[in-house]
Amino acid sequence: MALAFGLFLVTLVFIIWQPKGLQIGTTAVIGAIVAIVLGIVSFDDVITVIDIVWDATLAFIGIIILSMVLDEIGFFEWAAIKMARLSGGSGNKMFVYILLLGAVVAAFFANDGAALILTPILLAKMKYLKMKPLPIFAFLMAGGFIGDAASNPLVISNLTNIVTVGYFDIGFVEYAKNMFLPNLLSIMASIAILWVYFRKDIPLHVNVDELPQAASVIKNQTMFKFSWGFLALLMGGYFIGDRLHLPVSVFALGGALLFLAIANHYKAVKPIMTIKAAPWQVVWFSIGLYVVVYGLKNAGLTDIIASWIELLIAQGEVAAVIGTGFLSALISSIMNNMPTIMIMDIAIDKVGYAGHEALVYANILGSNLGPKMTPIGSLATLLWLHVLAQKGVKIGWGEYMKVGLVVTPPVLFIALLGLI
Repeated sequence: MALAFGLFLVTLVFIIWQPKGLQIGTTAVIGAIVAIVLGIVSFDDVITVIDIVWDATLAFIGIIILSMVLDEIGFFEWAAIKMARLSGGSGNKMFVYILLLGAVVAAFFANDGAALILTPILLAKMKYLKMKPLPIFAFLMAGGFIGDAASNPLVISNLTNIVTVGYFDIGFVEYAKNMFLPNLLSIMASIAILWVYFRKDIPLHVNVDELPQAASVIKNQTMFKFSWGFLALLMGGYFIGDRLHLPVSVFALGGALLFLAIANHYKAVKPIMTIKAAPWQVVWFSIGLYVVVYGLKNAGLTDIIASWIELLIAQGEVAAVIGTGFLSALISSIMNNMPTIMIMDIAIDKVGYAGHEALVYANILGSNLGPKMTPIGSLATLLWLHVLAQKGVKIGWGEYMKVGLVVTPPVLFIALLGLI
């Protein structure tokens, strides 16, 4: 146990530190190799991990490629300007509308897509509007929070969702039905609590006339119009895939590659450049870190967590759901939600999935929301901080956690009530 935990902590430190530009995926893979060499995990364990995460990883690649093509077209910039102008110059309305936009982007393009694509667009527009530092910080922090808080409604909204759905063989429709109310509560609570927290920093009036016309940022009208129909068909494909019991990556990655080919036909993108620009390090990060954490499972961590969940179950359904959600949240905030979701899934499976289905969804909510308490909690937050740092905006751990530790617990609690 000590050796497995030691390797995990060293790997996590290097992922956060990134000395001399060492990227997160490279670090995770090195950690996985060391785990194999030290005998913490076996080659059979690696195969098991790949079997758990392959669908989620391929689906993630597809969602990101699709998002990048839409970004090249100007789709997200158009949407951001539309939402800003819809506010009519009211800072408070703009704050709410931007959060709603973030929720929609997270739902259909995953929380990582929201972090990678929407964040730089929002930052550019706020600077365009000549906002002062405090309002910019408020909008950025709120936008970063909603990306994870609203990543619950669909299987494709978060890597953690895809991993869990695959592990427990949950259907696309079944998942959406069970998560509709918790996600709605999460969005409503997030907007309300974030507004209360940042209300003094939000400008009463914003001169939206400074913004360009939304239509002017569209770079390819043909692809822009086509994208609406394509996205509707793709969503229909997910439901068809559910009926046929096909992996979600068949449509997520297959649809993205088809969309990329069509965009290339209309000269909207350069496919090779788009594929090269995709965050491949995330793929290696996902697989590598899962292998490292599987060593914790071998060392008995899942047995310990399973015993805690059994104690919660003994206290009744309400205590089990709330307790499991916050247990998942706490572990995610410390050791990142990517490995946490797998460890918790295995632990819940040990307790027994039948009759305790709500605990699976509580685990997802905890793994998606809980990470917002710390900067290392989720991959989306790490990507978000990286994107901002590239744009010259640095947010320290202290100022981040000052917001995260206050906002996250009440939002998570309210979201978990939707499962009871």
